[in-house]
Amino acid sequence: MIGSKTGRTGSTGSTGRTGSTGSTGSTGRTGSTAGTGRAGRIGKLLVAALAAIGIAAPAVDGATAAVPAPTPGTLQQYDISATYVSGLSSGGFMANQMHVAYSDVFAGAGIFSAGPYDCAQNNLNTALYACMDTFMARKTPAQLEQLTRDRAAAGKVDPVANLSGDKVWLFHGTNDTTVKAPVNDDLATYYRDFGADVIYDNTSASGHAWVSPIGPNACTSTSSPYVNNCGGDPVKDMLTHLLGSVNPATSSAPTGKLVRFDQSAYTPGGSPSAVSMGAEGFAYVPRSCQDGASCRLMVTLHGCYQYYGLVGNALMDKAYLNEYADTNDMIVLYPQATTMTGNPRGCWDWWGYKSADYAQKSGPQMTAVMNMAKALGAGTTDTPTPTPGLPAPTGLAVTGTTASSATLSWSAVQGAASYDVYRDGTKVNAAPVTSTGYTDSGLTAGTAYGYTVAAVDASGAPGAKAAPVTATTTGAALCVTASNYAHTQAGRAHQSGGYTYANGSNQNLGLWNVLASSTIKETSPGYWVTC
Repeated sequence: MIGSKTGRTGSTGSTGRTGSTGSTGSTGRTGSTAGTGRAGRIGKLLVAALAAIGIAAPAVDGATAAVPAPTPGTLQQYDISATYVSGLSSGGFMANQMHVAYSDVFAGAGIFSAGPYDCAQNNLNTALYACMDTFMARKTPAQLEQLTRDRAAAGKVDPVANLSGDKVWLFHGTNDTTVKAPVNDDLATYYRDFGADVIYDNTSASGHAWVSPIGPNACTSTSSPYVNNCGGDPVKDMLTHLLGSVNPATSSAPTGKLVRFDQSAYTPGGSPSAVSMGAEGFAYVPRSCQDGASCRLMVTLHGCYQYYGLVGNALMDKAYLNEYADTNDMIVLYPQATTMTGNPRGCWDWWGYKSADYAQKSGPQMTAVMNMAKALGAGTTDTPTPTPGLPAPTGLAVTGTTASSATLSWSAVQGAASYDVYRDGTKVNAAPVTSTGYTDSGLTAGTAYGYTVAAVDASGAPGAKAAPVTATTTGAALCVTASNYAHTQAGRAHQSGGYTYANGSNQNLGLWNVLASSTIKETSPGYWVTC
């Protein structure tokens, strides 16, 4: 069973910390922008925009094992002795969020190319320009550490003392211009300041990718399926640090089973698509774990443009985790995100595109992934973890829309003094709502909005949130015609390399100047397309 971390950290040991991964300084990073220039760097940022994916490189001699064909099934409980989390880019940010929020469960983390906890501060522009590139100022590690302490005091994440002594392995390539090195450096500082045992490999020539000895892409590449081969074995380095020691990876095809399971059983509200998660997830279970051996659990989170619906089993096949899983009694869980309005690249939520609680225990994706981990470890949680306080209202529905408003209704909750209504993660009612209905006004025509509702008790504490619904206002979305320069100044678009791109859709609007003009409309908050 998963249980707490007490008694588990000892199993990771302290061996494997010396050697190939190098120090944390900034050496070896100066070459990362050479020959690109400001325009080229911005262009690469927005091509990869919204957080990262993994890369791949030409296969090395020997290891050519493939993941087994998936078998439909359900997540079953196993004897889990320790739980870890890993991920790339958006999955790396998400891995850090999971580790921090559930530090009583996760004993360590392995992260490829990501920044510190809640760097984005619920803001897409901050995510793009401060937490991937560095054109905007971002919160310092010290500020984010205090934010974490405050949330821990409020019970929104686990106590920060749990992070002390945890094994953390970080990776950033010198050719990675998607998430800049200073952002990754901040992640190392954040963890070290909380007393984690950190190894930081920042000397590899890799582009923005997961790096594996059987990756299909060249080392310096930043392209689909975002799994690179740099000639070494960073996966071994990561697992050695996290687990204490590892047996060599199998050189033949993995002999375990790859379970394809329905993610709706673990998702708040029962609708994965409503929280930008795929219908199905996967778990690789070695034969030894199936036979009752005590096993570790590794939760592995893909990057943007790397979800199963786009690249198939490329990450599961080439990450080189299953090969170590077979010889080291380790189950690998591969949850799946997908696309939705506001998340066209299938990223995990690390900037608040679906919920303002994205980095907390109450975040819908966080809850879903944790439920999956618990189902594998103890088999007792196959529904969302309840939020303390009043239960979630049921029956939330959209009962009417106009070009500028949406009307909602829901069933009463016993003990509720009032209700709070949230639009796209932000509370919209200024005064308490004492009825079981609400009309939200001042909206834009032809635009989709996400809503949820929470009951509030007599002390003013909100309870669990209802399953979200989407309301689309009537009429055509308002088309705005302006110069491309004006669009960027108004927050409807951004510029890169002398061109203008619509926020959200990243459609090319033409040259960035006061003479070129374009007509665009907002189809959902922050998502602009050409008319």
